[in-house]
Amino acid sequence: MWCFIKKTQNITMTNKPVLHYFNGRGRMESIRWLLAAAGVEFEEQFFETKEQLDKLKATVLLFQQVPMVEIDGMKLVQCRAILHYIAEKYNLLGKDMKERAKIIMYSEGAMDLMELVMVYPFLKGEEQTKKLTEITTKAKDRYFPAYEKVLKSHGQNFLVGNQMSMADVQLIEAILSVEEKVPDALSGFPLLQAFKTRMSSIPTIKKFLAPGSKRKPAIDPKDTEEIIKIFY
Repeated sequence: MWCFIKKTQNITMTNKPVLHYFNGRGRMESIRWLLAAAGVEFEEQFFETKEQLDKLKATVLLFQQVPMVEIDGMKLVQCRAILHYIAEKYNLLGKDMKERAKIIMYSEGAMDLMELVMVYPFLKGEEQTKKLTEITTKAKDRYFPAYEKVLKSHGQNFLVGNQMSMADVQLIEAILSVEEKVPDALSGFPLLQAFKTRMSSIPTIKKFLAPGSKRKPAIDPKDTEEIIKIFY
């Protein structure tokens, strides 16, 4: 069960990025992953009620949507814009236009797969069973074969330029998220298995995967009602 902060927090200025979201994964988790992989410390301000979210909508949310990240004097919304800014700031977006295009392409694939995973806890019964089948099928037949092919094509440790990028971070997040639902998801993908081991051993990522980090646990279905109350 998530622990929600029991007090409304004000928007604050700090040298660290400040993440505004509910105390769970959702669309903010990829941003947490990227900051953590870059070795950037960040703060979080959680909202626990619809009223607190509505206050943000009325004051600082450009499109009345979260996630929102305060960074470098800006209040950024839209997940992709936030991810791209962080990636460029911390040299995780390639060395030239071609590398950047590939990194964004591979990142978008991982995000498409994560969309399926994020929906799963909010479904019930037969719909949830169908979604799990879809996650399994698309992971094993569409996305993981594609990334296995990329790694095989150049024989390097990372997806682009043999240097960790935003795409690598989003892929390891997707792999681990899928494995929570489908433990044998990487069966038959030896290069992705090795990739998972390498990425999990990078000091900043290893720290993020360790107990006590700011990585959020998988959404428990019993908590989805609380989330729905906040957003609807």
